[in-house]
Amino acid sequence: MALTITNLSKQYNAQKTALFDYSITINKGVLGLLGPNGAGKSTLMKIIATISKPSAGTLLLDGEDILKNPDVIRKVLGYLPQDFGVYPNLNAYEFLEYIAAMKGIGGRGLRKRIEQLLEGVNLIAEAKRPIGTYSGGMKQRIGIAQALLNDPKVLIFDEPTVGLDPEERMRFRQLIADLAHDSIIILSSHIVSDIDTIADEVAIMQGGRLISHGKQQDIINQADNRIFEVLLENNALADFKSRYKVIDTARQADRIRVRYISTANDIAFSSVPVAATLEDAYLFLTQNNH
Repeated sequence: MALTITNLSKQYNAQKTALFDYSITINKGVLGLLGPNGAGKSTLMKIIATISKPSAGTLLLDGEDILKNPDVIRKVLGYLPQDFGVYPNLNAYEFLEYIAAMKGIGGRGLRKRIEQLLEGVNLIAEAKRPIGTYSGGMKQRIGIAQALLNDPKVLIFDEPTVGLDPEERMRFRQLIADLAHDSIIILSSHIVSDIDTIADEVAIMQGGRLISHGKQQDIINQADNRIFEVLLENNALADFKSRYKVIDTARQADRIRVRYISTANDIAFSSVPVAATLEDAYLFLTQNNH
């Protein structure tokens, strides 16, 4: 299974273009879609989900045109938008049964499927409470469950871990890992730690453009020999930040350990090179594509 996107653009008006000539092929597994807010991630996902139409370009699922025939993808799609809404008076069972009816899912196995999903997102104990009484993280988990109702082969998650605590984020990542061998999964986030543990490939967006795409290690390799650490006196940090792109700081005794990007041969005195991470590479690439 492959989703092929070619020369995709989305222009809202003369002043606002959300996507510029975007091309990518997405195969089975997890694609981590990284980019700052406003990079065009949600626009891209809405177009793939056939909620929005592009201004130009083509989208093919296994060679079939989903712009001309959206049902090709809709019948195998699970989608969690960023602004997912619920019906507050329904409980979890009732809500998922309603969504199932909307998707044309039924049969004797439905109740069992719903219980399996509620177990998977750790909501079985709360399933008979009205959703309106749920916390934001619990509502997000219901959103994850509804996206999985039809056993989809294409899954789109837009900022799925918003509101989840660390344990639930780990549970979500395991859920995705279990599905990845048989599905195309597109996972959008501006939080790199949501991506680096589960994504087979990474696509980095900025300003509506695809600026890098590949296996995680290939993305990381682009920041080789660009990431350094140095120990500074406390009073030297402000000046250092004015000259270098600082990634992270950590207090160490009476000094500060600073991790930073050097994009030229401008290396601070006493710096040591360190191995790049995906977050380093993401910051390096977005910093250098303004």
